[in-house]
Amino acid sequence: STMFLVGLSGGIASGKSTVVAVLRELGCAVIDADVIARHVVQPHSKAHQLILQHFGTEILLENGEINREALGNIIFSQPEKRRLLNSITHPEIMKEMLKQVLKYFVLGYHYVILDIPLLFETRGLTRFMKYTVLVYCDPPTQLARLMKRNGLGVAEAEARISSQLPLDEKRKWATHVIDNCGDRESTRRQVLRLHSHLEDSLHFLWARLAVGTAVAGLGGLVFLLIRHFIS
Repeated sequence: STMFLVGLSGGIASGKSTVVAVLRELGCAVIDADVIARHVVQPHSKAHQLILQHFGTEILLENGEINREALGNIIFSQPEKRRLLNSITHPEIMKEMLKQVLKYFVLGYHYVILDIPLLFETRGLTRFMKYTVLVYCDPPTQLARLMKRNGLGVAEAEARISSQLPLDEKRKWATHVIDNCGDRESTRRQVLRLHSHLEDSLHFLWARLAVGTAVAGLGGLVFLLIRHFIS
């Protein structure tokens, strides 16, 4: 049996959660990197201890959990601190993602969607994806949505958006774009089209396999992750 990986990303307030909800409803296996990122820094975890060591106890909440906002403010303004935090959390996140990919593989899923907010910023990962999907909306719509959703002023919202790679830049890298500028119905139709494309490319894969070409993508990913992260 064979399996491929699909990378899904967007930008702040581009509407990725809407797309994920439809994919889950269609029965797709979706692995959410953000959920994993929160999970790997829970109290008593390896990452939690290291973060405390480097960032001090003032970033803790009363209950011992990490105050994401406080930590976010530190790394937003200090790139070297952001790199430090990434070097602590990324290996743990990758290990957990790999575990989940393997779980879905064992359960017989033929593809897994990896929901990774910074997929296009961390270009190293994209080479393991058969497809990369970007949830897009135009800059004015993105700004308006973010201001409304988070109750932000223009300057604050623009600062958050500009801390990410512009969606128009990411658009060049994606194999599939879901344009989320319109209404939910239009987005939904595009997700259904994407889903049937993913299902179709399975049949294409089987045809190629019959000719004897193995799919190396997943094997390569597993090898890479094991080599780098399973310490």
